[in-house]
Amino acid sequence: MNDTKLDEIITILRSIILQNQSQNIYESKMVNGLKFENNIISFTLELLPEHLKQSESIKKFIQEKLYVVDDVKKVEIILTSHKTNKNDSNINEPLRPAKNIIAVASGKGGVGKSTTAINVALSLSKLNYNVGILDADIYGPSLPKLTGINNKPKSDGKKIIPHIAFGLQVMSIGYLVPEDAATIWRGPMVMSAIEQLLRDVNWSNLDFLIIDMPPGTGDAQLTLSQRVQLSGAIIVSTPQDLSLIDARKGLNMFKKVNVPILGIIENMSYFECHNCNTKHEIFGNGGAKAEAEKLGVTFLNEIPLNISLRTTSDEGNPIVHKEPNNSISKKYMEIGSKILNQIQKNIKQSPQIIQ
Repeated sequence: MNDTKLDEIITILRSIILQNQSQNIYESKMVNGLKFENNIISFTLELLPEHLKQSESIKKFIQEKLYVVDDVKKVEIILTSHKTNKNDSNINEPLRPAKNIIAVASGKGGVGKSTTAINVALSLSKLNYNVGILDADIYGPSLPKLTGINNKPKSDGKKIIPHIAFGLQVMSIGYLVPEDAATIWRGPMVMSAIEQLLRDVNWSNLDFLIIDMPPGTGDAQLTLSQRVQLSGAIIVSTPQDLSLIDARKGLNMFKKVNVPILGIIENMSYFECHNCNTKHEIFGNGGAKAEAEKLGVTFLNEIPLNISLRTTSDEGNPIVHKEPNNSISKKYMEIGSKILNQIQKNIKQSPQIIQ
């Protein structure tokens, strides 16, 4: 970023003071992730509740101010607000947009969590349930690629209407921002965006909502686990020791906030050579299964490295939908059945209220 140009942009931002504010929007830290690249100014503007009704006019006003900077072709401003409106009587109620909400999580990225999440969602759909999937991985949304949908969703005037893909209701931050745009947000802003996707999307009569969680065990994951009435969590791991260490952390996080663990899925379990019919255990052998037994949780299944699994995901047509008779699809269907059994088991074990 050109320092002179950046200074000019910051000077303009420092000249803008919103109504009832003593500081300008830059010094009050309302502007986050400021960038000037390829003649595009981009940042996130974190508004206070009293400014929300004028959010679009505020955005337009700031854009007009910044267009006076030489060589600026576009000004991209993402509006957000992480402070809640005290007058909203429902704002502190736990979020529950579906009868059952399941978090699909991993202790680290790169273990195939998102591919697992959408195929698990499809398995439940094929078992005749109404299913939605929310891509809550704000920093690295995968659902647009996995569904082959890139256009922005429509609105009914009050709420966002989720896209429909393969019979699933689907929503992702990736549908709302450019594909190559980096999301540089602080923790509270991430949580605000996730809450808005849960609260302000017109999820319709869902039996299950699958949440593809951000990887890791940070503030966003912890807050989401506390703010959403989760029916349970699924942990995705590879057999590798490094992945299992992080998976254990994720599992312990859910236990601390009293979220039932529905089970562990071991992804990338092995590679089966079609030429020699030999299994190659690239990342080790049975680590996740052993960990599940050690921790006393259900082992849901093992998913091997598979070319069809990779190609169908890249094509935006997940394997459970495109190749239902594939052995991998059958494994996901087994996972779906085990999830239903675990939820029923948890319901029976829940303490009964005696009146």
